[in-house]
Amino acid sequence: MRVISGSLKGRLIDFLKNDETRPLRDNVKENIFNIIKHSRLINLNIENSKVLDLYSGIGSFGIECISRGAKKVTFVEKDIKAIKILKKNLTTLTILNKTKIYSNEIKNILIKNKDEKFNIFFFDPPFKDLKFTNNIKLIKENKLFEKEHIVIIHRERKTIDNLENFLKIIETKNYGRSKIIFGLFI
Repeated sequence: MRVISGSLKGRLIDFLKNDETRPLRDNVKENIFNIIKHSRLINLNIENSKVLDLYSGIGSFGIECISRGAKKVTFVEKDIKAIKILKKNLTTLTILNKTKIYSNEIKNILIKNKDEKFNIFFFDPPFKDLKFTNNIKLIKENKLFEKEHIVIIHRERKTIDNLENFLKIIETKNYGRSKIIFGLFI
């Protein structure tokens, strides 16, 4: 894996090699950032934004955000092996100072940090996880989002999640087995 664009362009990112994780493919990641930058439906600048990378794994999305000028990225991941690689990636790329890492249940982090607001929310839960919408609901209820924000969700193409109760869906894109949903809190 590699960083696609920005100040860290071309730098390699270490990743987990097992059956339990599925890193965000470079072409999907590149398309996400193209949509953020060029869509008329999204009014957000990555530069100076605060990012909440949930189910972050080895951190490829958040690292890409930092490379593109994000002010700060908060990573939340409970898999100890993934956190170890995430920390290694952040240290190797010398960007640890722009990050926070939490190795706890997402719900606990969201309740604990009610005063912090974010511009970009990236959800990449396991495809079988159907309870991740509880975290979206918690973010909405606690108003953890800035006025200018975007919610990006990586799901399996065939998954139906009924997100309309929490988000205004502005765009959905399919890439092979993956579906990327872009939305706003309403």
